[in-house]
Amino acid sequence: MDAEVLSRFQFAFTVAFHIIFPSLTIGLASYLAVLEGLWLLRGREVYMVAFRYWLKIFALSFGMGVVSGIVMSYQFGTNWGPFSDKTGPVLGPLLGYEVLTAFFLEAGFLGVMLFGMNRVGKKLHFLATLLVAIGTLISTFWILSANSWMQTPQGYAIESGQFVPADWWAIIFNPSFPYRLVHMVLAAYLTTAFVVGAVGAYHLLRDRNNQPAALMFSMAMWMATLVAPVQILAGDFHGLNTLEHQPAKVAALEGHWETQRGAPLILFGMPDQEEERTKYEIAIPKLGSLILTHDVNGEIRGLKSWPEDERPPSAIVFWSFRIMVGVGFAMALTGLLSLYLRWRGRLTTTPWLLRLAVLMGPTGFIAVIAGWVTTEVGRQPYLVYGLMRLSEGRSPIDAPAVAGSLLSFVVVYFLVFSIGIVYILRLMGHPPDAGKPEIEADIPYRASHPLPPVPDSLTVRRADL
Repeated sequence: MDAEVLSRFQFAFTVAFHIIFPSLTIGLASYLAVLEGLWLLRGREVYMVAFRYWLKIFALSFGMGVVSGIVMSYQFGTNWGPFSDKTGPVLGPLLGYEVLTAFFLEAGFLGVMLFGMNRVGKKLHFLATLLVAIGTLISTFWILSANSWMQTPQGYAIESGQFVPADWWAIIFNPSFPYRLVHMVLAAYLTTAFVVGAVGAYHLLRDRNNQPAALMFSMAMWMATLVAPVQILAGDFHGLNTLEHQPAKVAALEGHWETQRGAPLILFGMPDQEEERTKYEIAIPKLGSLILTHDVNGEIRGLKSWPEDERPPSAIVFWSFRIMVGVGFAMALTGLLSLYLRWRGRLTTTPWLLRLAVLMGPTGFIAVIAGWVTTEVGRQPYLVYGLMRLSEGRSPIDAPAVAGSLLSFVVVYFLVFSIGIVYILRLMGHPPDAGKPEIEADIPYRASHPLPPVPDSLTVRRADL
């Protein structure tokens, strides 16, 4: 492998590892806000038990997401220096806005959310939880805006070899941004729903009378039932937008090499870049054109319409797209099955559904990573689509240096983050129990060897504080 391939693989590895945590925390922050809001509205303790249970997991996931995200910003300077230099006037402010408007909001109120339950009023604590949830969505807004600009660049001018802003409105709200934002937020909500549902189902299999677990499972299945079909619809709109602005990506993920009308939908096959064809096709006639153009005889361009050095690697995009779509339909099916059993009054007492939910727990992460691979690999060979190639944005670093840093990342990531992930899984393994009192938030530490009694004259009362 040369330095360019190694640099790409290093960034892919760190991003794939990082995206696991925001995919959970974006949805989990909103879920926590809903739980606390329902607790305030209805006064049922089961909502607060579920809130405290997931609050610990959210805090750990948020922390690991921050740490893993910092690494990526350094890679812009080390491995992709020319890219950073040329796109900095556009991407730098977008990423800066994310820190100023989202990260500060999240970090500022996270402490109140974690430790302020008995220190501030209930309504003020709920406001802090709500602001953290809003902060995660604002962060998603800016990150997706920056990435979407690289996919569909608008609102720029080129001066002295640099992309400079000409219209910030066009830069932020570039043509693919609304579709990507909706698609990512819904993906994060579904990822969280199936994690929460898996944990609730796991504990219901062990104890059918666990009310917090039943609440988690019920709410998660409502989310799957309602959001998974919406996500499929949002994906269809996103595909139409991609066909308009990145037709080569669509040709690669569909496995089409020849331009044709009434193109089939290739369900399975083996794209061959050298022979310029998809082997062993299993296809449905004309359905590809119907889905992509909403016309059974619509024209779909094939990869041969582009020069060889402008084609994305079809095999990777072809399969990553099918993994994402397949997982999405499995989520929708799970939601429909849960709706039927809910109607029959057997939602939390049907063992096969609970086992299915446990198996579906990690599928959201699989779909998110597969979708990211489809998006980013499908953009190749460009960093800024149609304007800046990979070879133009790479730093002049030798392959051994990149390989050394890549190996270090792999070792450190698997060592450090594996410990964190195992600890989160252990927390998930403990059942949420409404009968066990939670640790009082205003007594964070109790010494195993108490100090001698303090004279009354020196005692500071809570009222004095």
